[in-house]
Formats: sequence, structure tokens, C-alpha cells
Amino acid sequence: MKLSGPAMRLTIFIGEADRWRHKPLHTEIVHRAHEAGLAGATVIRGHEGFGASSRIHTTRILSLSEDLPVAVIIVDAEERIRAFLPQLDELVTEGLVIMDPVEVIRYIGRDGDKR
Repeated sequence: MKLSGPAMRLTIFIGEADRWRHKPLHTEIVHRAHEAGLAGATVIRGHEGFGASSRIHTTRILSLSEDLPVAVIIVDAEERIRAFLPQLDELVTEGLVIMDPVEVIRYIGRDGDKR
């Protein structure tokens, strides 16, 4: 797959404790993105944050949270990202989903990658 130039970044902000059928929600999103043939997905675990509930989640020792913020970031062509959105409607019941335009400068896999 070749990806360069204008693209779309899809970012899904959820909680680490969010689940889909007894497994982490972020794992389900990544696996579905892979099955959909999207260019790639990355899960980033936050150290501290809050969302619509206004409850602060943090890694600080005195208030160690069991539900740290997680961001799943996916970049691909806009039409491929938009085609994936209905899956997120099913999966994400709480959280924030955003899209923003990006420019892909370089997208190269390691030797042996199938992409």
C-alpha cells in the first residue's frame, strides 16, 4: 500500500478500562482497523486526563487510576477512514472521536512487512 500526500487522522479517545465483549476496547478497534485494511493504528496510553465526565484519571501514586486515558490513532486516505466510522458507532459508547486532515510525508514498512 502506498500512502502519501493528503490523508485523514482519526483519533479515538477512550478509557483504558473500556471493554468490548470482555476484552479491551482499544484492542477491538485496532483489530477491526487491521481487518478493514487501514494503513495502521497506534494505541497511546495517557498519564493523566479527563473527559465529558470531568473526573480526572491519573498515574500519580496517591490517586492511581484504573481507567487511564487511551488514544487510538489511525491514519489513512479520507474515504477509507470514513468507511470505517460505522464500526466506531457500534464500538464507542463513551469517549471522543475526532478527524483531522494531515499530510503523509513518509509511510514505509520494515523489511518483511506485508504492506
